[in-house]
Amino acid sequence: MSVPPAKPQGDATAVIRLYRSEDKIHPRSVDGLFARWRWAFVALTQGLFYGLPWLTWGDRPAVLFDLGARRFYVFGLVLYPQDFVYLAALLMISAFALFLFTAVAGRVWCGYACPQTVYTEIYMLVERWFEGDRNARMRLEKAPWSWNKLWRKSGKQIAWIVIGLWTGFSFVGYFTPIHTLGAEVLSLGLGPWETFWVLFYGFATYGNAGYMREQVCKYMCPYARFQSAMFDRDTLIISYDAERGEPRGKNALRGKKGEARSEAVGDCIDCGLCVQVCPTGIDIRDGLQYECIGCAACIDVCDGVMDKMATPRGLIRYDTENGLEQHLTRAQRWRRVLRPRVMVYSAVLLLIGSAVLYSLLSRHSFRVDVVRDRASLARLVEDGWIENVYRLQIMNAAESPQRYRVAADGLPGLQLGQATVVEVGPADARWVAVSLRMPPEAAQALKPGAHPLRWQVSREGQNGGDSETVSEKSTFVVPR
Repeated sequence: MSVPPAKPQGDATAVIRLYRSEDKIHPRSVDGLFARWRWAFVALTQGLFYGLPWLTWGDRPAVLFDLGARRFYVFGLVLYPQDFVYLAALLMISAFALFLFTAVAGRVWCGYACPQTVYTEIYMLVERWFEGDRNARMRLEKAPWSWNKLWRKSGKQIAWIVIGLWTGFSFVGYFTPIHTLGAEVLSLGLGPWETFWVLFYGFATYGNAGYMREQVCKYMCPYARFQSAMFDRDTLIISYDAERGEPRGKNALRGKKGEARSEAVGDCIDCGLCVQVCPTGIDIRDGLQYECIGCAACIDVCDGVMDKMATPRGLIRYDTENGLEQHLTRAQRWRRVLRPRVMVYSAVLLLIGSAVLYSLLSRHSFRVDVVRDRASLARLVEDGWIENVYRLQIMNAAESPQRYRVAADGLPGLQLGQATVVEVGPADARWVAVSLRMPPEAAQALKPGAHPLRWQVSREGQNGGDSETVSEKSTFVVPR
Protein backbone atom coordinates (compact mmCIF):
# COMPACT_ATOMS: atom_id res chain seq x y z
CA MET A 1 0.00 0.00 0.00
CA SER A 2 1.50 3.30 -1.08
CA VAL A 3 1.57 6.13 1.38
CA PRO A 4 0.80 9.60 -0.04
CA PRO A 5 3.49 12.17 0.57
CA ALA A 6 2.98 14.26 3.63
CA LYS A 7 1.70 17.75 3.03
CA PRO A 8 4.12 20.49 3.96
CA GLN A 9 3.42 22.10 7.28
CA GLY A 10 2.56 25.77 7.10
CA ASP A 11 3.35 27.87 4.07
CA ALA A 12 6.26 25.84 2.69
CA THR A 13 5.66 26.77 -0.95
CA ALA A 14 7.92 29.56 -2.14
CA VAL A 15 6.67 31.64 -5.04
CA ILE A 16 9.42 33.27 -7.04
CA ARG A 17 8.28 36.23 -9.11
CA LEU A 18 10.59 37.44 -11.81
CA TYR A 19 8.83 40.79 -12.10
CA ARG A 20 7.28 42.71 -9.27
CA SER A 21 6.75 46.31 -8.39
CA GLU A 22 8.69 47.70 -5.45
CA ASP A 23 7.50 50.18 -2.88
CA LYS A 24 8.61 53.72 -3.55
CA ILE A 25 11.52 54.82 -1.41
CA HIS A 26 11.10 58.17 0.33
CA PRO A 27 14.59 59.14 1.55
CA ARG A 28 14.72 61.41 4.56
CA SER A 29 16.70 64.64 4.18
CA VAL A 30 19.98 64.74 6.07
CA ASP A 31 22.61 67.34 6.84
CA GLY A 32 26.22 66.74 7.70
CA LEU A 33 29.78 66.78 6.42
CA PHE A 34 29.28 64.26 3.63
CA ALA A 35 25.95 65.74 2.56
CA ARG A 36 27.68 69.10 2.14
CA TRP A 37 30.45 67.44 0.13
CA ARG A 38 27.83 65.83 -2.08
CA TRP A 39 26.13 69.15 -2.77
CA ALA A 40 29.52 70.71 -3.49
CA PHE A 41 30.03 68.10 -6.23
CA VAL A 42 26.51 68.73 -7.51
CA ALA A 43 27.35 72.43 -7.84
CA LEU A 44 30.73 71.69 -9.45
CA THR A 45 29.55 69.13 -12.01
CA GLN A 46 26.41 70.99 -13.00
CA GLY A 47 28.18 74.33 -13.09
CA LEU A 48 30.54 72.79 -15.65
CA PHE A 49 27.84 70.98 -17.61
CA TYR A 50 25.42 73.90 -17.85
CA GLY A 51 28.10 76.60 -18.09
CA LEU A 52 30.61 75.27 -20.64
CA PRO A 53 28.33 75.67 -23.70
CA TRP A 54 27.98 79.38 -22.92
CA LEU A 55 31.73 80.07 -22.73
CA THR A 56 33.32 81.56 -25.85
CA TRP A 57 36.82 81.24 -27.24
CA GLY A 58 37.43 84.04 -29.68
CA ASP A 59 34.40 84.14 -31.95
CA ARG A 60 33.23 80.54 -31.31
CA PRO A 61 32.08 78.41 -28.36
CA ALA A 62 34.90 77.23 -26.15
CA VAL A 63 33.67 73.63 -26.32
CA LEU A 64 31.88 72.53 -29.49
CA PHE A 65 31.59 69.16 -31.22
CA ASP A 66 30.67 70.19 -34.75
CA LEU A 67 29.63 66.88 -36.27
CA GLY A 68 28.59 68.42 -39.59
CA ALA A 69 32.00 69.97 -40.21
CA ARG A 70 33.77 67.11 -38.42
CA ARG A 71 35.59 69.51 -36.13
CA PHE A 72 35.87 69.24 -32.36
CA TYR A 73 36.82 72.39 -30.50
CA VAL A 74 38.05 72.21 -26.90
CA PHE A 75 39.16 75.71 -25.94
CA GLY A 76 42.29 76.34 -28.08
CA LEU A 77 42.47 72.75 -29.34
CA VAL A 78 40.98 71.77 -32.69
CA LEU A 79 40.58 68.02 -33.27
CA TYR A 80 39.66 66.07 -36.40
CA PRO A 81 38.16 62.59 -36.79
CA GLN A 82 41.73 61.37 -37.34
CA ASP A 83 42.40 62.35 -33.72
CA PHE A 84 40.08 59.61 -32.51
CA VAL A 85 43.02 58.21 -30.55
CA TYR A 86 42.54 61.00 -28.00
CA LEU A 87 38.97 59.87 -27.36
CA ALA A 88 40.20 56.31 -26.86
CA ALA A 89 42.88 57.57 -24.47
CA LEU A 90 40.30 59.63 -22.57
CA LEU A 91 38.11 56.56 -22.12
CA MET A 92 41.10 54.55 -20.90
CA ILE A 93 42.07 57.28 -18.44
CA SER A 94 38.49 57.43 -17.15
CA ALA A 95 38.34 53.65 -16.76
CA PHE A 96 41.62 53.32 -14.88
CA ALA A 97 40.81 56.35 -12.72
CA LEU A 98 37.53 54.65 -11.78
CA PHE A 99 39.39 51.41 -11.01
CA LEU A 100 41.92 53.28 -8.88
CA PHE A 101 39.37 55.28 -6.88
CA THR A 102 37.24 52.17 -6.35
CA ALA A 103 40.18 50.09 -5.12
CA VAL A 104 41.14 52.81 -2.65
CA ALA A 105 37.83 54.32 -1.53
CA GLY A 106 34.98 52.18 -2.84
CA ARG A 107 32.09 53.74 -4.73
CA VAL A 108 32.97 57.40 -4.17
CA TRP A 109 32.14 58.11 -7.83
CA CYS A 110 28.64 56.73 -7.38
CA GLY A 111 28.05 58.54 -4.12
CA TYR A 112 29.21 62.01 -5.12
CA ALA A 113 29.72 62.63 -8.85
CA CYS A 114 27.75 60.09 -10.91
CA PRO A 115 25.14 61.89 -13.07
CA GLN A 116 22.44 59.55 -11.73
CA THR A 117 23.28 60.55 -8.16
CA VAL A 118 23.63 64.24 -9.02
CA TYR A 119 20.30 64.55 -10.83
CA THR A 120 18.51 62.40 -8.27
CA GLU A 121 19.70 64.81 -5.56
CA ILE A 122 18.41 67.77 -7.59
CA TYR A 123 15.05 66.12 -8.25
CA MET A 124 14.63 65.06 -4.62
CA LEU A 125 15.39 68.61 -3.51
CA VAL A 126 12.57 69.87 -5.76
CA GLU A 127 10.32 67.14 -4.39
CA ARG A 128 11.02 68.28 -0.82
CA TRP A 129 10.29 71.88 -1.78
CA PHE A 130 6.80 70.98 -2.99
CA GLU A 131 5.84 67.98 -0.87
CA GLY A 132 7.91 68.28 2.31
CA ASP A 133 10.26 65.80 3.93
CA ARG A 134 9.83 62.04 4.18
CA ASN A 135 6.84 61.82 6.54
CA ALA A 136 4.99 64.64 4.79
CA ARG A 137 5.51 62.99 1.39
CA MET A 138 4.28 59.63 2.68
CA ARG A 139 1.15 61.24 4.13
CA LEU A 140 0.55 63.09 0.86
CA GLU A 141 0.85 59.84 -1.11
CA LYS A 142 -1.88 58.21 0.99
CA ALA A 143 -4.14 61.27 1.13
CA PRO A 144 -7.14 61.56 -1.25
CA TRP A 145 -6.90 63.99 -4.11
CA SER A 146 -7.52 67.59 -3.09
CA TRP A 147 -6.46 71.04 -4.22
CA ASN A 148 -3.46 70.89 -1.87
CA LYS A 149 -2.29 67.57 -3.30
CA LEU A 150 -3.01 68.65 -6.88
CA TRP A 151 -0.96 71.84 -6.84
CA ARG A 152 1.95 70.22 -4.99
CA LYS A 153 2.11 67.25 -7.37
CA SER A 154 1.61 69.44 -10.45
CA GLY A 155 4.18 71.98 -9.35
CA LYS A 156 6.74 69.24 -8.77
CA GLN A 157 6.09 67.73 -12.20
CA ILE A 158 6.39 71.09 -13.96
CA ALA A 159 9.69 71.83 -12.20
CA TRP A 160 11.00 68.35 -13.06
CA ILE A 161 10.07 68.78 -16.72
CA VAL A 162 11.71 72.22 -16.90
CA ILE A 163 14.95 70.84 -15.40
CA GLY A 164 14.88 67.91 -17.82
CA LEU A 165 14.32 70.13 -20.87
CA TRP A 166 17.01 72.57 -19.79
CA THR A 167 19.38 69.63 -19.34
CA GLY A 168 18.54 68.37 -22.84
CA PHE A 169 18.96 71.87 -24.26
CA SER A 170 22.39 72.20 -22.61
CA PHE A 171 23.43 68.78 -23.91
CA VAL A 172 22.57 69.70 -27.52
CA GLY A 173 24.42 73.00 -26.93
CA TYR A 174 27.67 71.02 -27.07
CA PHE A 175 26.92 70.07 -30.69
CA THR A 176 25.13 73.20 -31.94
CA PRO A 177 26.32 76.65 -30.77
CA ILE A 178 24.02 77.32 -27.86
CA HIS A 179 23.26 80.93 -28.85
CA THR A 180 22.14 79.66 -32.27
CA LEU A 181 20.19 76.88 -30.60
CA GLY A 182 18.46 79.34 -28.28
CA ALA A 183 17.47 81.56 -31.20
CA GLU A 184 16.05 78.52 -33.03
CA VAL A 185 14.00 77.54 -29.97
CA LEU A 186 12.61 81.05 -29.56
CA SER A 187 11.71 81.27 -33.25
CA LEU A 188 10.28 77.71 -33.26
CA GLY A 189 12.81 76.82 -35.95
CA LEU A 190 14.51 73.93 -34.19
CA GLY A 191 15.64 71.18 -36.56
CA PRO A 192 14.30 67.61 -36.30
CA TRP A 193 17.47 66.06 -34.93
CA GLU A 194 18.02 68.84 -32.42
CA THR A 195 14.38 68.54 -31.30
CA PHE A 196 14.76 64.78 -30.92
CA TRP A 197 17.89 64.98 -28.77
CA VAL A 198 16.60 67.79 -26.56
CA LEU A 199 13.45 65.78 -25.85
CA PHE A 200 15.24 62.43 -25.59
CA TYR A 201 17.92 63.63 -23.18
CA GLY A 202 15.39 65.66 -21.22
CA PHE A 203 13.04 62.67 -20.93
CA ALA A 204 15.92 60.41 -19.87
CA THR A 205 16.86 62.87 -17.11
CA TYR A 206 13.23 63.22 -16.02
CA GLY A 207 12.61 59.47 -15.96
CA ASN A 208 15.88 58.36 -14.39
CA ALA A 209 16.12 61.02 -11.68
CA GLY A 210 12.41 61.48 -11.03
CA TYR A 211 11.09 57.92 -11.08
CA MET A 212 13.66 55.18 -11.63
CA ARG A 213 16.24 56.54 -9.20
CA GLU A 214 17.64 53.62 -7.18
CA GLN A 215 16.41 51.13 -9.82
CA VAL A 216 19.07 52.48 -12.20
CA CYS A 217 21.79 51.91 -9.60
CA LYS A 218 20.53 48.49 -8.53
CA TYR A 219 19.51 46.90 -11.82
CA MET A 220 20.69 48.92 -14.82
CA CYS A 221 24.17 50.13 -13.92
CA PRO A 222 26.78 47.41 -14.60
CA TYR A 223 29.23 49.03 -12.18
CA ALA A 224 27.24 47.76 -9.21
CA ARG A 225 27.76 44.20 -10.46
CA PHE A 226 31.49 44.18 -11.15
CA GLN A 227 32.64 46.53 -8.39
CA SER A 228 33.38 43.58 -6.10
CA ALA A 229 36.22 42.56 -8.44
CA MET A 230 38.02 45.80 -7.49
CA PHE A 231 37.32 45.60 -3.74
CA ASP A 232 39.63 43.95 -1.23
CA ARG A 233 39.80 43.91 2.55
CA ASP A 234 41.70 47.22 2.56
CA THR A 235 39.20 49.12 0.40
CA LEU A 236 37.53 51.99 2.22
CA ILE A 237 33.80 51.27 2.47
CA ILE A 238 30.88 52.47 4.56
CA SER A 239 30.87 50.13 7.54
CA TYR A 240 28.72 49.50 10.58
CA ASP A 241 30.74 48.69 13.71
CA ALA A 242 28.73 45.71 14.94
CA GLU A 243 31.18 45.08 17.80
CA ARG A 244 30.35 48.49 19.20
CA GLY A 245 26.71 48.73 18.17
CA GLU A 246 25.33 45.33 19.19
CA PRO A 247 23.14 44.37 20.91
CA ARG A 248 20.84 47.12 19.79
CA GLY A 249 18.61 48.79 22.32
CA LYS A 250 15.73 51.23 22.30
CA ASN A 251 15.76 54.50 24.19
CA ALA A 252 13.85 52.87 27.06
CA LEU A 253 16.90 50.74 27.88
CA ARG A 254 19.08 53.79 28.36
CA GLY A 255 19.44 56.40 30.97
CA LYS A 256 19.19 60.08 30.27
CA LYS A 257 22.03 61.94 28.68
CA GLY A 258 25.14 61.47 30.79
CA GLU A 259 23.60 58.79 33.03
CA ALA A 260 24.49 55.12 33.16
CA ARG A 261 22.46 52.69 31.07
CA SER A 262 19.98 50.44 32.80
CA GLU A 263 21.03 47.41 30.73
CA ALA A 264 24.09 46.28 28.81
CA VAL A 265 23.30 47.38 25.23
CA GLY A 266 25.36 48.58 22.29
CA ASP A 267 25.57 52.11 20.98
CA CYS A 268 22.95 51.46 18.26
CA ILE A 269 19.54 52.53 19.55
CA ASP A 270 17.78 50.92 16.56
CA CYS A 271 16.18 54.20 15.52
CA GLY A 272 16.14 53.17 11.86
CA LEU A 273 17.26 56.60 10.61
CA CYS A 274 20.15 55.06 8.68
CA VAL A 275 17.59 53.13 6.63
CA GLN A 276 15.29 56.13 6.19
CA VAL A 277 18.01 58.34 4.69
CA CYS A 278 19.39 55.64 2.36
CA PRO A 279 18.52 56.46 -1.29
CA THR A 280 18.52 52.74 -2.19
CA GLY A 281 16.59 51.64 0.91
CA ILE A 282 19.15 49.23 2.38
CA ASP A 283 20.12 48.65 6.00
CA ILE A 284 23.86 49.20 6.27
CA ARG A 285 23.84 47.26 9.54
CA ASP A 286 23.36 44.09 7.49
CA GLY A 287 26.88 44.49 6.08
CA LEU A 288 28.28 45.54 2.72
CA GLN A 289 25.72 45.23 -0.09
CA TYR A 290 26.07 45.89 -3.80
CA GLU A 291 23.15 48.34 -3.63
CA CYS A 292 25.18 50.70 -1.41
CA ILE A 293 26.34 53.63 -3.55
CA GLY A 294 28.66 55.06 -0.90
CA CYS A 295 26.79 58.35 -0.43
CA ALA A 296 27.48 58.37 3.35
CA ALA A 297 24.01 59.70 4.21
CA CYS A 298 23.79 57.01 6.91
CA ILE A 299 27.07 58.27 8.42
CA ASP A 300 25.76 61.83 8.69
CA VAL A 301 22.48 60.87 10.33
CA CYS A 302 24.09 58.33 12.68
CA ASP A 303 26.68 60.87 13.82
CA GLY A 304 23.81 63.22 14.68
CA VAL A 305 22.15 60.53 16.77
CA MET A 306 25.43 59.73 18.52
CA ASP A 307 25.81 63.41 19.40
CA LYS A 308 22.36 63.44 20.98
CA MET A 309 23.11 60.26 22.94
CA ALA A 310 26.47 61.64 24.14
CA THR A 311 28.34 58.71 22.61
CA PRO A 312 31.33 58.91 20.26
CA ARG A 313 30.73 59.35 16.54
CA GLY A 314 31.73 56.67 14.08
CA LEU A 315 29.28 53.85 14.77
CA ILE A 316 28.77 53.98 11.00
CA ARG A 317 31.88 55.28 9.26
CA TYR A 318 34.25 54.95 6.35
CA ASP A 319 36.51 52.05 7.24
CA THR A 320 38.03 48.90 5.81
CA GLU A 321 37.23 45.31 6.63
CA ASN A 322 40.72 44.84 8.05
CA GLY A 323 40.38 48.12 9.90
CA LEU A 324 37.22 46.96 11.65
CA GLU A 325 38.48 43.52 12.52
CA GLN A 326 42.00 44.54 13.58
CA HIS A 327 41.06 47.92 15.10
CA LEU A 328 43.54 49.74 12.89
CA THR A 329 44.26 53.40 13.43
CA ARG A 330 43.88 55.93 10.64
CA ALA A 331 47.65 55.99 10.09
CA GLN A 332 47.74 52.20 9.80
CA ARG A 333 44.91 52.26 7.25
CA TRP A 334 46.73 54.87 5.17
CA ARG A 335 49.87 52.73 5.12
CA ARG A 336 47.85 49.92 3.55
CA VAL A 337 46.76 52.10 0.63
CA LEU A 338 49.94 51.43 -1.37
CA ARG A 339 49.21 47.81 -2.19
CA PRO A 340 49.90 46.03 -5.51
CA ARG A 341 46.61 46.66 -7.33
CA VAL A 342 46.61 50.33 -6.37
CA MET A 343 50.19 50.74 -7.58
CA VAL A 344 49.41 48.97 -10.87
CA TYR A 345 46.35 51.15 -11.53
CA SER A 346 48.37 54.27 -10.64
CA ALA A 347 51.27 53.31 -12.89
CA VAL A 348 49.03 52.60 -15.89
CA LEU A 349 47.09 55.82 -15.31
CA LEU A 350 50.31 57.84 -15.06
CA LEU A 351 51.72 56.21 -18.19
CA ILE A 352 48.62 56.87 -20.33
CA GLY A 353 48.19 60.39 -18.98
CA SER A 354 51.84 61.25 -19.66
CA ALA A 355 51.65 59.86 -23.19
CA VAL A 356 48.51 61.89 -23.96
CA LEU A 357 50.01 65.06 -22.48
CA TYR A 358 53.22 64.63 -24.48
CA SER A 359 51.23 63.96 -27.65
CA LEU A 360 49.17 67.12 -27.17
CA LEU A 361 52.19 69.29 -26.42
CA SER A 362 54.15 68.00 -29.42
CA ARG A 363 51.13 68.00 -31.73
CA HIS A 364 51.52 69.86 -35.04
CA SER A 365 49.20 72.72 -35.91
CA PHE A 366 48.21 70.93 -39.11
CA ARG A 367 47.90 67.40 -40.46
CA VAL A 368 48.63 65.90 -43.87
CA ASP A 369 47.17 62.77 -45.45
CA VAL A 370 48.57 61.43 -48.71
CA VAL A 371 46.39 59.28 -50.98
CA ARG A 372 47.60 57.86 -54.28
CA ASP A 373 45.43 58.14 -57.35
CA ARG A 374 44.15 54.57 -57.72
CA ALA A 375 42.98 55.12 -61.29
CA SER A 376 46.52 55.56 -62.59
CA LEU A 377 49.48 54.58 -60.44
CA ALA A 378 52.04 55.64 -63.06
CA ARG A 379 51.98 56.89 -66.62
CA LEU A 380 54.36 58.07 -69.33
CA VAL A 381 54.10 61.71 -70.39
CA GLU A 382 55.97 63.85 -72.93
CA ASP A 383 59.67 63.24 -73.48
CA GLY A 384 59.52 59.88 -71.64
CA TRP A 385 59.00 61.38 -68.18
CA ILE A 386 57.15 59.22 -65.64
CA GLU A 387 54.31 60.82 -63.71
CA ASN A 388 52.55 59.70 -60.50
CA VAL A 389 49.44 61.52 -59.26
CA TYR A 390 48.64 62.02 -55.58
CA ARG A 391 45.93 63.69 -53.53
CA LEU A 392 47.05 65.54 -50.42
CA GLN A 393 44.64 66.54 -47.70
CA ILE A 394 45.97 69.42 -45.63
CA MET A 395 44.03 70.01 -42.40
CA ASN A 396 44.63 73.36 -40.74
CA ALA A 397 44.08 73.09 -36.98
CA ALA A 398 44.84 76.77 -36.44
CA GLU A 399 42.00 79.25 -36.31
CA SER A 400 43.56 81.61 -38.84
CA PRO A 401 44.29 81.19 -42.59
CA GLN A 402 47.60 79.50 -43.34
CA ARG A 403 49.86 79.02 -46.36
CA TYR A 404 51.71 75.76 -46.93
CA ARG A 405 54.56 74.85 -49.26
CA VAL A 406 54.60 71.33 -50.68
CA ALA A 407 57.79 69.48 -51.64
CA ALA A 408 58.94 65.89 -52.09
CA ASP A 409 62.35 64.23 -51.69
CA GLY A 410 63.98 60.87 -51.38
CA LEU A 411 64.39 60.03 -55.08
CA PRO A 412 66.64 61.64 -57.72
CA GLY A 413 65.22 64.12 -60.21
CA LEU A 414 61.71 64.47 -58.71
CA GLN A 415 59.77 67.52 -59.85
CA LEU A 416 56.37 68.83 -58.81
CA GLY A 417 53.94 69.29 -61.66
CA GLN A 418 51.87 72.05 -60.00
CA ALA A 419 52.30 75.14 -57.86
CA THR A 420 53.87 74.36 -54.52
CA VAL A 421 51.94 76.83 -52.35
CA VAL A 422 48.50 75.97 -50.93
CA GLU A 423 46.22 78.23 -48.90
CA VAL A 424 43.88 76.69 -46.31
CA GLY A 425 41.23 78.58 -44.34
CA PRO A 426 40.96 78.66 -40.55
CA ALA A 427 40.17 75.24 -39.00
CA ASP A 428 39.52 73.94 -42.49
CA ALA A 429 40.75 71.11 -44.70
CA ARG A 430 41.58 71.13 -48.37
CA TRP A 431 42.27 68.37 -50.88
CA VAL A 432 45.00 69.16 -53.40
CA ALA A 433 45.86 67.09 -56.49
CA VAL A 434 49.63 67.00 -56.97
CA SER A 435 51.70 65.17 -59.58
CA LEU A 436 55.30 64.09 -59.29
CA ARG A 437 57.49 63.59 -62.37
CA MET A 438 60.80 61.79 -62.84
CA PRO A 439 63.10 62.13 -65.86
CA PRO A 440 63.65 58.97 -67.94
CA GLU A 441 67.37 58.68 -67.11
CA ALA A 442 66.61 58.71 -63.36
CA ALA A 443 63.82 56.14 -63.84
CA GLN A 444 66.17 53.83 -65.80
CA ALA A 445 68.59 53.85 -62.87
CA LEU A 446 65.81 52.48 -60.63
CA LYS A 447 64.22 49.07 -60.77
CA PRO A 448 60.55 48.83 -61.80
CA GLY A 449 58.18 48.91 -58.86
CA ALA A 450 57.35 51.16 -55.89
CA HIS A 451 60.13 53.28 -54.39
CA PRO A 452 59.79 55.15 -51.08
CA LEU A 453 59.74 58.92 -50.92
CA ARG A 454 58.73 61.58 -48.42
CA TRP A 455 56.36 64.49 -48.79
CA GLN A 456 57.42 67.62 -46.93
CA VAL A 457 54.62 70.10 -46.18
CA SER A 458 55.77 73.28 -44.45
CA ARG A 459 53.64 75.99 -42.91
CA GLU A 460 54.90 79.41 -43.84
CA GLY A 461 55.69 81.59 -40.89
CA GLN A 462 56.00 85.32 -40.72
CA ASN A 463 58.07 86.99 -43.46
CA GLY A 464 57.86 83.85 -45.58
CA GLY A 465 59.96 81.70 -43.26
CA ASP A 466 59.08 78.06 -42.50
CA SER A 467 57.77 77.68 -38.95
CA GLU A 468 56.67 74.05 -38.95
CA THR A 469 57.08 71.02 -41.23
CA VAL A 470 55.14 67.75 -41.42
CA SER A 471 56.64 64.76 -43.21
CA GLU A 472 54.55 61.92 -44.70
CA LYS A 473 55.73 58.72 -46.35
CA SER A 474 54.56 57.57 -49.77
CA THR A 475 55.89 55.74 -52.85
CA PHE A 476 56.73 56.51 -56.46
CA VAL A 477 55.89 53.77 -58.96
CA VAL A 478 58.21 53.11 -61.91
CA PRO A 479 56.42 51.02 -64.55
CA ARG A 480 58.00 48.07 -66.34
